[in-house]
Order: sequence, then structure tokens, then C-alpha cells
Amino acid sequence: MKIWKKPKWMFLLAVICLLSSTLVVYATTTQEKLEQAEQEKKDTKDKLESVEGDLDSLKETKTSLESQLNTLNQQLSTVGNNLKVLEDKIKSKNLEIEKTEKELGIARDTEQSQMQSMTERIKFMYESGDHAYMELLLSAEDFGQFLNYADYVEKVSAYDRSKLEEFQQLRMRMEEQEAKLQAEKNDLNTLKEQVEAEKHKVTGYVNSTASTINSYSGQISAAEQKALEYEAQLKAQEENITYLRKKLAEEKAMSQLAAQSSWRDISEVQFEEGDRYLLANIIFCEAGGEPNAGKLAVGAVVINRVLSAVFPDSVVGVVYQNKQFSPVASGRLALALAENRATESCYQAADAAMAGNTNVGNCLFFRTPIEGLTGISIGGHIFY
Repeated sequence: MKIWKKPKWMFLLAVICLLSSTLVVYATTTQEKLEQAEQEKKDTKDKLESVEGDLDSLKETKTSLESQLNTLNQQLSTVGNNLKVLEDKIKSKNLEIEKTEKELGIARDTEQSQMQSMTERIKFMYESGDHAYMELLLSAEDFGQFLNYADYVEKVSAYDRSKLEEFQQLRMRMEEQEAKLQAEKNDLNTLKEQVEAEKHKVTGYVNSTASTINSYSGQISAAEQKALEYEAQLKAQEENITYLRKKLAEEKAMSQLAAQSSWRDISEVQFEEGDRYLLANIIFCEAGGEPNAGKLAVGAVVINRVLSAVFPDSVVGVVYQNKQFSPVASGRLALALAENRATESCYQAADAAMAGNTNVGNCLFFRTPIEGLTGISIGGHIFY
């Protein structure tokens, strides 16, 4: 049986074709990967720029919302003060009217009494006529007694005239008192109308404020959620192992320096009025979802820095020290302070830390765990 062999040139041609085909495929795949890598780099850069722009807009919106909320609170305070002034005036006017009504009652009683006396006297004079007075004068035994009787009659007549004049004056005073009372009532009605108008205005402010605050609260919550998402994206894009290790080395060096430097006792610290409020809210931002031990640990780190000679000597100085607490830079702390978002457990942790309690020793730093970092692990943080 004869075996046919293909010419060598045909074999070589097949090999060349195979190699040519392989080279073309390899070159195309590399180009696609390169283009894909460049597109991914561009996409990442575009996303980063978009996130940064959104964050700037959110910060501007946050500042505007806080300003509007402060304005509304000032307006409510002013209206409340105006209402208090009007209510005090009404109380004072009611007391004056009550006093006037009592005096008017006394005047009417006096009028009634004087009227009764005059009626009885006039009735007596009418019934007896002038004969009684003549008989009295003629019954005098001598001239001296006559003069005494005449003087008596004159005094009685004068008394009657004076009582009549007193009665007339009393009536005039009563009319004046009635007019005054009516004027006071008119003034009171005017004040009442002013109070009602002011109350209506306050109600409008309250309703408007409540509606605005509810709207702003929703916007702030949405903005905060976006800010958290943007922070996570920025952190994922910007942070790298080299940076973290460099930063960790710097922090360890700072911790060693602090350990070798002087420390104050907690009794030497003079806390300011707003320190508790500030500390509770930074605890909320950093460890709001952590257990109580995690909240205390964050508060203890802040107080440790206050005690250390290497850091600022006040809670405000420590919290707002440049590039130390991310919620300060991102604006989350400002939002929390504007609405006092700190929970009761955050305030309890702040009180304990300010009293000198610590569950992290002299640790001055904390962060989420990363490879190679050792320290005290509490909740989702490592303290070192």
C-alpha cells in the first residue's frame, strides 16, 4: 500500500497561516484591554469629579437650610415676646377695670343712701311746711334763744343745700367714672383685636415653620444619605494602602510622642458650656450605631487628646483640629449639631468620658480595621 505524503511547502504554509492567525488574535485582545482600561480610568475620573461637585452643592444647601432655620426660630421668638407683652397689658387692664367697677359700686351705694336721706328730709319739710320752723322761733323765751333757733334753722338749710350739691357732684363723678369705664372697655376690646391678629400671625408662622422644617428635614436626611454615599465612594477611590500605611505611621509616631509628653489630670480640665453638646454629637457621628462601649471609647479618645500636651487643650480645639475627624470635613457634624441628633446613650457616653472614664486606656486614635493595624477592638473600630 502506497502512502501519499504532502509536500513540505504545504506543511510550512499551514504553520505560517496558523502563526499568523494567532498573532492577529493576540494583538486585537491586547488593544481591547488597553482601551477598556483607559475608558475605566476616564469613567472613574468623571465619577470622582461628579461626586465632588455634588458634595459642594450639598454643603451649600446645608448652609442655606441652617440659615433659614435660624431665621425662623428668631421670628418665632419675636412673635412669642410680642404675645407676652400683649397678654401682660390685658391682665393689667382687667385689674384696672375690676378696681373701677368696685369704686362704681361704692358710688352707687352712696348715691342710694344720699337719695334716701334727701327724700326723707324733703318729705318731712313738705308735710310740716314752714309752721314748724315758725313755731320753733316763736317758742323762744328770750332774744338769745331766738337767735340760737334762727342759727339752727339756717344750719339745717345750709346742710340741705350742701348735700344737694354733694349729690350733684357725686352724680357727675359717677358719669365720669362710667365714661372712663366705657373707654377702658373700648381699649380692652382694641387690645383683644390686636391679640387675636397677633395670634393669627403666630399661627401662620408656626404652620409655615413646621411645614418648612419638615421639608428641610427630609432634604437634610436625603442630603446626609447622599453625603455618606459620596464619602464612601471618595474613600474607596482615593484611599490606597500606601497612603493608609503612611498615615498609620504618622499616627503611631504621634502616639509615641504623646506617651512621652506630659498629661493633665481630668480634674485640671475646665470644660466649657457647650462641650457636652459637642462631644455627644461627634460621638453620634462617629459611633451612633455602635454599642455603648463603642460610644464611650470615641468619647474617651477625644478627652485623652484634651489631656495630652500634644493636642489642643479643649474639646472644641480637639474636635475641629484640621483633618482629624471626617464628619467635621464632610459637614455631617454640622447637620447633627443643627438638629441635636445625639441620642441619650451618646450623652451618657459624653458624661462618662468627661468624668474621666475610659475603656481604651490612653489611646488617641481610632479607625475602621485595616490589615496590619493592631489595638483595642470595640465594635467596628480599632483604638490605638
